[in-house]
Amino acid sequence: MGTAHDRLAARCPSRDVLNRVGARWVPTVLNALDAGPMRFTELKKVVEGVTAKALTETLRALEYDGIVDRVETPSVTPPKVDYSLTPLGRSLFEALSPVREWAEQHVGDIAEARRRYSQPEGHLR
Repeated sequence: MGTAHDRLAARCPSRDVLNRVGARWVPTVLNALDAGPMRFTELKKVVEGVTAKALTETLRALEYDGIVDRVETPSVTPPKVDYSLTPLGRSLFEALSPVREWAEQHVGDIAEARRRYSQPEGHLR
């Protein structure tokens, strides 16, 4: 377990980790990899809407942080590369489970709030 940090301080190390976890494609990629190891092209198909560039950047960042493992099998031409969750990545996936559940339970509430806000008088304060 790590030390407590001031998460509001600009140089707080946990703030960097939280920014990574909250990055646009991270939760979706983690959801996809929960099913097991996948090749890049498989991930690209499963994670609808992600560009190849964004997926590459996300996977590299997650590999850098030890959340995703990249295994290359060079004996195959072209080399086969699989991505999978590491134990650290699995623990992150499990920690995000309540957030996924919250999102699923409240998607209607959020849609209604957005609808109200979009009405001309909805966002006047």
